[in-house]
Amino acid sequence: MIKKSILLSILALMLTGLQAQQKQVIDQVAAVVGKNVILQSDIENQYIQYRLQRGISGSAEAIRCQILEDLLFQKLMLNQAEVDSITVTDDQVKQEMERRLRYFINELGSQEKLEAYYNKSLIEIKNELRRLVKDQMLVQEVQNDIMKDVEVTPSEIRAFYRAIPADSVPMINTEYEIAQIVKNPPISIDEKLAVKQRLYDLRQRILNGERFSTLAVLYSEDPGSARKGGELGFYGRGELYPEFEAVAFNLKDGEISEIVETEAGFHIIQMIGRRGEYVNVRHILLVAKVSLESLEKAKAELDTIAAEIREGTITFDQAVAKYSQAANKSKDGLLLNPYTGSTSFEADDLDPQVSFVIDKLEVGQISDPVPMKTEEGKDAYRILMLKKKTIPHKANLKDDYSRIQVLALQQKKQQSIDKWIRNKSKSAYVSIGDSFDSCNFDFDWGIK
Repeated sequence: MIKKSILLSILALMLTGLQAQQKQVIDQVAAVVGKNVILQSDIENQYIQYRLQRGISGSAEAIRCQILEDLLFQKLMLNQAEVDSITVTDDQVKQEMERRLRYFINELGSQEKLEAYYNKSLIEIKNELRRLVKDQMLVQEVQNDIMKDVEVTPSEIRAFYRAIPADSVPMINTEYEIAQIVKNPPISIDEKLAVKQRLYDLRQRILNGERFSTLAVLYSEDPGSARKGGELGFYGRGELYPEFEAVAFNLKDGEISEIVETEAGFHIIQMIGRRGEYVNVRHILLVAKVSLESLEKAKAELDTIAAEIREGTITFDQAVAKYSQAANKSKDGLLLNPYTGSTSFEADDLDPQVSFVIDKLEVGQISDPVPMKTEEGKDAYRILMLKKKTIPHKANLKDDYSRIQVLALQQKKQQSIDKWIRNKSKSAYVSIGDSFDSCNFDFDWGIK
């Protein structure tokens, strides 16, 4: 993330700018950038959120000065968005606003608690949040436009690396690159029918008087909600499986649905309550399992494939393309690190089962078929190959070129933002209140 990508984008999940009921601020203008005004309350509200989320790592005055400069960046970019006729659609704003509201409703526990915290109705909160979200999205569009053509050449990457002080060159831990060939055994019709019958029986027990929440705890295969009696919390439209959502939003309070099939499995749903555009439901999920016979067949097929690879009849990459049923087969079967988005894993990033298998392999070796769970929670088998393994070392251009390239690109993007701000802050109209005269800003903002 760019260092000065605006405090509001750093606090993207927070309802910054909305004033909680317990903190009342007498407003006055703190600064003006072009036609855009920064109020004292804008600074105070973000200062409160900063203190709650991050803790204090500097004087209150210094933090408020930094918040003001972050807001100056924002207003300067908003001014540029108007000049360049940059826009975001109402649908884009609505989707982002709804995402943030869902986050806060789930964090606080209910829509009522959100309304109580801000002492505003949900409609009032939305009206205020809509403008804030739109401004943040416009700022991001301007930043993207500033950085869109920024690239780093090989010579710039080398220069960036050479400029790092010797005692500041980062250490790189042992990293692994791993590929897989996956076989997903099909689920039989008989198994699906058996699961639906079990769920039908549970539904009948509920209709006969047993508590939905108790049976959810005992039988639901959704671990996230089972311990809460199957309760999911408040969701708006577009966040649930389409088939699930189509049924859930049409239930009445306390009503029990018929059996619903989604990618996750089979569900029955009970409406807990509706709050405006959000619903809170509980559900029981049962998942149809792959039969032992199908699993053994998949394992046997992979045994044959492994033998062909070891004998040299086919290469691993060719086997991935020909046999793998995983979504990553088009990417040579390489596992993707969910924490970094790259194909490199440090030991702590690895799934324990994968780590156990890989620990016994040399680079270039493949494993025997091992059981796994797909992203949908289905049983399957796979062969793993250790493609690459590094030893702990200080970052260097030979082994860590792509990592250094990313750091060099981030620095150059930051420099492009800084240059843009220096130029625009001189030409734009900027006025800052006397109460901030002692601030040590990073940019002069036309102030002499």
